[in-house]
Amino acid sequence: MRVLFTTYPEKTHFLAMAPLAWALRTAGHEVCFASAPKFSEVITQAGLTAVPIGSNRDLWQLMASDSDWISVGMNGLPVPYDTAEWPEEQVSLKYLKFGYDLHVPRWHKMSNVPLIPDLVRFAQNWQPDLVIWEPSTYAGAIAAEAVGAAHARLLFSIDSFGVTRERFLKLNSHQQADPLRDWLEPYGAKYGFDFTEDLVTGQFTLSVLPPSIASEADLHYVPMRYVPYGGPTSVPTWLRKPPAQPRVAMTMGISTADITGDTINLVDLFAQLSDLDVEIVGTLSKKAQGYLPSVPKNVKLVEFAPLDALFPTCTAVMHHGGIGTLLTTALHGKPHLIVTWNADGPALAQKVAAQGAGLAVNLSQASGALVRDRLIRILEDQSYHQDAVLLREEVLAMPSPNQVVGDLEKLVTDRRRTVRS
Repeated sequence: MRVLFTTYPEKTHFLAMAPLAWALRTAGHEVCFASAPKFSEVITQAGLTAVPIGSNRDLWQLMASDSDWISVGMNGLPVPYDTAEWPEEQVSLKYLKFGYDLHVPRWHKMSNVPLIPDLVRFAQNWQPDLVIWEPSTYAGAIAAEAVGAAHARLLFSIDSFGVTRERFLKLNSHQQADPLRDWLEPYGAKYGFDFTEDLVTGQFTLSVLPPSIASEADLHYVPMRYVPYGGPTSVPTWLRKPPAQPRVAMTMGISTADITGDTINLVDLFAQLSDLDVEIVGTLSKKAQGYLPSVPKNVKLVEFAPLDALFPTCTAVMHHGGIGTLLTTALHGKPHLIVTWNADGPALAQKVAAQGAGLAVNLSQASGALVRDRLIRILEDQSYHQDAVLLREEVLAMPSPNQVVGDLEKLVTDRRRTVRS
């Protein structure tokens, strides 16, 4: 079968999708990956076929030019998707509609509208059997419906989109204004299909989070084990031998400090950790390293290290709560110290801490002394290590991308339809 993947040009989302694209390709299926032209090199570096579509609109540039572009809720997620982690009885239709009114035009339209015409035209020519789309790249659902292809979302985190939508539909029983439907429905008239909720949440959803830290709606989910992929890399010489003392990795994501300016006070943190009998390996961009007047002897800073090679050598991992780093830590059974502040980080950190596999600290409270205290607790209390191993077993119990391919083949047979002439 032919499988078309698509996402707006966000590297972390692509990295979570690439292993399934490989699995489908090695199973003998034809695979293409559609995104903005500037993203083609990222796709082709992964050994996949790129289809340049739309323009090079950059969401980070839009955010930088408009400080209110993404309105963040109390738990770090954008409104209305922050409500996915609220008790259901505290969620109001008014708040949900406010969030949709804000972000349908300023986020979803801005990132999807430039992609839709080219993506639909490519789908009409190539005729995919299956389209797999990142959960806010609704262009993928539109293209799939236009050609009768089966289609699915591939989650990069908790399903805040699906849970929020489910709550909106439940509260909106009297069919008041629906900003998402009002935007998406006209594409059906244009391309020859009827609006259904599949346009919003897919015909089914692939989820890489293990059950204990997932948030899901009443939808058809296909679990799939996370496979670490961070792009082209090599294992450095220093990482090829065991550490001389307990090692703690510290990573705050793909250029997070450079993009948002948000990071812990590293001067204070390193001063607090300087007397510990541990080696701190921190991944930090050259720009961020330039802000540091000095670095303690027990701290090693590198611009990048392959996390899948680094984490097995560590006793614990300090990170920002990003899905790739979190699941790579979980895959290797290491306890987490999560210092987080935005997006899905706070929600994931709370879930990991509740599961017992680590501790969480909000950036606003993350003094060097507090982080030192939490790190010592994790290093000395074996229960964190034991629960981290349990989380690892939960991850390993999920089917690999290769094992999921057969399920996808069956789902495509059931869901693909004939397009009206």
